[in-house]
Amino acid sequence: MTVLTSWGRTLRAECDAKSPLFMAQAQTGFTGACIYGNGRSYGDCALNPGGRALVTQALNRVLNFDAATGILQVEPGVTFHQIVTQWLPSGWMVPVSPGTGFATLGGALANDVHGKNHEHAGTLAQHVTELDLLLPNGSQHTITPADEALFRATAGGLGLTGLITRLAIKMEKLPGGRVRVRRKRVNNLDDFLAAMAESAGATHSVGWIDALAQGANLGRGIWETGESIPGNTNPLGPRLMVPFDFPGWALNSLSVKAFNALYWRRVPPGGAEFSTDLVRLLYPLDALLHWNRIYGSRGFYQFQCVVPFAGGDRVLRDMLTVIAKSGQASFLAVLKRLGGGRGGYLSFPMPGYTLALDFPNKPGIAELYGRLCAMTRDAGGRVYLAKDGLLTADMFQSMYPELNKFRVVLREIDPERRMESAMARRLKIYG
Repeated sequence: MTVLTSWGRTLRAECDAKSPLFMAQAQTGFTGACIYGNGRSYGDCALNPGGRALVTQALNRVLNFDAATGILQVEPGVTFHQIVTQWLPSGWMVPVSPGTGFATLGGALANDVHGKNHEHAGTLAQHVTELDLLLPNGSQHTITPADEALFRATAGGLGLTGLITRLAIKMEKLPGGRVRVRRKRVNNLDDFLAAMAESAGATHSVGWIDALAQGANLGRGIWETGESIPGNTNPLGPRLMVPFDFPGWALNSLSVKAFNALYWRRVPPGGAEFSTDLVRLLYPLDALLHWNRIYGSRGFYQFQCVVPFAGGDRVLRDMLTVIAKSGQASFLAVLKRLGGGRGGYLSFPMPGYTLALDFPNKPGIAELYGRLCAMTRDAGGRVYLAKDGLLTADMFQSMYPELNKFRVVLREIDPERRMESAMARRLKIYG
């Protein structure tokens, strides 16, 4: 038995885990299992306590790259960092990337990830041209977006349709591996929303928000945009490491408030402009290895929601007020815009504002999380399943209107529920 853990370190599973070194080993006798990639999901979508798990870390071979078409074919365990290391110096990049380069391509498709360029690039699934899928009954299928039901169930399907054994992705050709970054200090939520609207056409955009600021400072933060420019890049660069778990008292409302005040002031009132490596824009936290140890041995939960643009300013204001009064937020809080691109039945994005923040695992967090989920639901939004560990089944089912279409596919390809996971049970995904 092996213990597998979520990135948030609040959830873990003792299970019968297999870690094949070659795809042939993974395929032999496959009859379903929970798929676990590189352990970067914050919640329990890749955990299966008491059951079976298939770890795909070693299934990380690049199968082919056609520079004429830009099509890259890989095994599911290939990470974004592998790709940027090999191809970004020559100007090729996956069009959509999550906030960490340590995520696997298979896991990224299973969660249909989005990036800092979602408004115009959509989700990862929208750049996948085909994939090979091993169903729980052992049959192998090559599917494309034209195979709508099975493709849309697999994209964002949390690994519940089977084992992805090959992905073909249309790469993007960039002018170089550098970006021109513009940062703006914003004083409150109104300024934040105005800055986002003004730069809606930016290629990359993201905001850090001080989730503990109150009163006239509610919603203050830093808005950042980036545009690709020519130039050589160092895809990895220097890295630091958190060598041990921080003590539980290290992150408290006073220390986080002090950090947030200093961090907000690092951008001068008139803003800043500079060039940097694209990797530093896409994966800022990857420069600090094992950063999840900052939250101590008890770990943390991440809450990420999206609420529609219509009325979204009011909802964000109410959420930030609740969070600030609780004093529970950490220094990691992100606010940005999403567009309409999504590839699967359970894909997260919808046009609106998305707010993401970490909560140290302390008493009262479950209640605060539930309150934020209810506010999200009432606004017509949804919670990101890749980050979730506390959403209730009722909340989930009211947030994802295409759930029944997903269930139809699961009943057809896995009537025995062999691809079970902790999240599938918690959210009653099978019905």
